[in-house]
Amino acid sequence: MNSEDGALITQSLEIASERGGDLTGAVYARLFHERPDLEPLFVMDTDGAVRGEMLSRVFDAILDFVGDRAYAHNLIHAEASNHDGYNVPRDTFTLFFTTVAKTVEEACGDAWNEGMSQAWKRLLNALDAYIAA
Repeated sequence: MNSEDGALITQSLEIASERGGDLTGAVYARLFHERPDLEPLFVMDTDGAVRGEMLSRVFDAILDFVGDRAYAHNLIHAEASNHDGYNVPRDTFTLFFTTVAKTVEEACGDAWNEGMSQAWKRLLNALDAYIAA
């Protein structure tokens, strides 16, 4: 990832936050629409705290991944391994990051641009490589 991509992704996250507020509900609604089989994994998360914490970690990992990469790659590997214990396939991580990207795009509305779209595509491709490794 280059610094321009990092700036575009950061900008898109800031805009999405300003326009959409807490994206947790939107991200998980989209995820469960695409993969209803994942919703039962959250049956104990009655107040949404686990979903919120997971999404917060994803945003932190994305920002680190497009920035210094101080820990994101290790976090992604660790969480992918951790989720193996929940019988969550690795491709579900790819789906989750894609779901976040789509939700951010939707929240940005008319502020979303081609540069953001391309930066997110490159990010998702790079994340795929880490997840698959």
